Amino acid sequence: MITNGQTRANIKAGITVLIVLKQNQRTGMLTKGIVKDILTNSPTHPHGIKVRLVDGQVGRVKEIVVE
Repeated sequence: MITNGQTRANIKAGITVLIVLKQNQRTGMLTKGIVKDILTNSPTHPHGIKVRLVDGQVGRVKEIVVE
């Protein structure tokens, strides 16, 4: 099951997500990782909620991976 990453309430620290990094926005290449911090303050964002992964990469959530 896949949930979209446009709603802040769906995203919590510790969940696995697919994000698009700033440098990959043109290609749409996704990076998988675990959320460390949520950087977007608004409840929703049309391009995805911005997060920092545990490895330090920052990007917008495109999909929430539900195992």
